[in-house]
Amino acid sequence: MLRLDDISFSIEGRPLFEGASATIPTGHKVGLVGRNGTGKTTLFRLIRGELALEGGSVTLPSRAKIGGVAQEVPSSGTSLLDTVLAADAERASLMAEAESASDPARIAAIQTRLADIDAWSAEGRASAILKGLGFDTEAQARPCSDFSGGWRMRVALAGVLFAQPDLLLLDEPTNYLDLEGALWLESYLAKYPHTVIIISHDRGLLNRAVDHILHLEDRKLTLYAGGYDTFARTRAEQRAVQAAEAQKVATQRAHMQKFVDRFRAKASKAKQAQSRLKMLEKLTPITPPSEAAKHVFSFPKPEELSPPILRLEGVSVGYGGPPVLRKLDLRIDQDDRIALLGRNGEGKSTLSKLLARKLDGVGQVTRAAKLRVGYFAQHQVDELEIDETPLQHLQRARPGEAQPKLRARLAGFGLMAEQAETVVSRLSGGQKARLSLLLATLDAPHLLILDEPTNHLDIESREALVEALTQYDGAVVLVSHDMHLLSLVADRVWLVSGGHVTPFEGDLESYRAFLLANDTKPAREKPKPKRARSDDIAVLRSELRKCEARVERLEEMRSKLAQKLADPELYDDARAGDLRVWQAKYTEVMEALDRAEALWVRAQEAVDTATQEA
Repeated sequence: MLRLDDISFSIEGRPLFEGASATIPTGHKVGLVGRNGTGKTTLFRLIRGELALEGGSVTLPSRAKIGGVAQEVPSSGTSLLDTVLAADAERASLMAEAESASDPARIAAIQTRLADIDAWSAEGRASAILKGLGFDTEAQARPCSDFSGGWRMRVALAGVLFAQPDLLLLDEPTNYLDLEGALWLESYLAKYPHTVIIISHDRGLLNRAVDHILHLEDRKLTLYAGGYDTFARTRAEQRAVQAAEAQKVATQRAHMQKFVDRFRAKASKAKQAQSRLKMLEKLTPITPPSEAAKHVFSFPKPEELSPPILRLEGVSVGYGGPPVLRKLDLRIDQDDRIALLGRNGEGKSTLSKLLARKLDGVGQVTRAAKLRVGYFAQHQVDELEIDETPLQHLQRARPGEAQPKLRARLAGFGLMAEQAETVVSRLSGGQKARLSLLLATLDAPHLLILDEPTNHLDIESREALVEALTQYDGAVVLVSHDMHLLSLVADRVWLVSGGHVTPFEGDLESYRAFLLANDTKPAREKPKPKRARSDDIAVLRSELRKCEARVERLEEMRSKLAQKLADPELYDDARAGDLRVWQAKYTEVMEALDRAEALWVRAQEAVDTATQEA
């Protein structure tokens, strides 16, 4: 059991904890949430004893082991498997002692303890953890020095999971994982035999891998039962009650104050006025809950292009050697929302770079004449000019724009006056990500490609990104480990596997089930339907409305093209080239309309089925 009793701590005179208390029973899986900068990571350091409390105490069972992910695994010649095995210090020490021990009693004690900690299955367990985090058998035998810092962070995570400390502290563990690794980690943590506390902004992880939420707010700690969605509903209800109570007290105070002000000077009412004044003094004002800061993304609206905006036919792409992806036959329309799925290293980022024109492919690539593409990749956050302010970044990108308009653009991405004048090196990770997203969408792209856009965004910012992408008028291609984001934004799924990209016939949940089952190929059948909930039906109806709107837009385009083709002058011999162009556009719109109508029918059937099951 972990007990935090009346703890207090400040940094540079700013209090982070004041009389905060919480009790975490042994074996609980807890998500630690709170606004950025409130002290979540500092709490981990206090629990580990790296910082000295100003007041209160942190109590753990005697000899309890606390584990967390090191900042980075050193670049050494030790293999990944041996690096992970060495993370269990007790096992490593006993194995080394077993090689040299000569006393029969000590040898027996060592062998008994090795059996107790299941030391002989250690290699299998370590290998399974590494595999779950994306390292195949061949990679596990390679030295750590062969891998980049991000991959070595996965090795560090594998090491602490293998060591199985009594209290596991994880700070944003999915930031350096792909979707497959994040889903594996969710499943692993849900079955972890000891206590876990996770700092995370991944809503899916906080719903599926934990059973309690520890909320840090106003320098206090409150433990809630259930996952993040349950916590969010409970908090909303509490805020509503608190706001209503605050309004009630404020109304009572205003009424009493008005009586006092009006009748204090009248002798006949002076006694009553004095009585109400005393009541007023006793009626303690209730501070209404502070509203969460508004997190926004304001994507500019692109003009509409005729479909398709991008088509690949027989395209192969790579990096100079054998192609990573082959025989790509893909089509993107402006209203598409596509999730790219596939295990790490299969080519999701390669496809993203091809679509964004960061890589050239071999084959037929047809782009709409006016197509603009916006591209956000995680590494771009690190490529910002650290000595420049966000305003200077925009001034360089838009030298002819007035400063008020540039500031308005920054505000549209939640970077207000203070952040606009702050050099990038002093911005938070989330603020840097907002700036990079602004730069990626500055030209109102028709196609927006986002490769892990949420790594530095808090939960509120992720919800704002979902809302912005849902309302966005361009096509979106997403690579993300955030299942919540993918499930709410994407309506098509492409599977990148074995050098090919194909439509995935199942949904995200069936893909998740496939990964967790570790099957040889994705299941092509969707899971058996579960009893529909009201929020599931609401999502389906929202999708139906999007399908209807898509059909209406295409019908309008078809009508305009039909009018154009009805113009007799278009059929003059001198304009034969123009005629072929307009006929091709009409054919493309009709193909898109057929596809949109099919999606509409499927959406209507899904709503009907869910409504019947509800």
